[in-house]
Amino acid sequence: MCTYITKHLEIAGSAKGSSGWFPATTASVYFDHPVHAPADHTLNIDVLNLSLGPEHRVALELDPASARSLAQAILELVDGLPAVNR
Repeated sequence: MCTYITKHLEIAGSAKGSSGWFPATTASVYFDHPVHAPADHTLNIDVLNLSLGPEHRVALELDPASARSLAQAILELVDGLPAVNR
């Protein structure tokens, strides 16, 4: 089921798309029908730079279990960083 809930956040980093590396400035997270993944619904993450146009976008479509595992791995890794790197 689509929730129509979308979270947009500003990010600071880089992403590699079809045109190569670009500054990643925005992320969108939402639960919806996937375009490519073999599932009825997926957690979708778009990393993009709106000022550079639609070709500067990287997309993920994850089943809920994979999304949870990825989120937990990210939190565990960041929580284990020395305080100076957080």
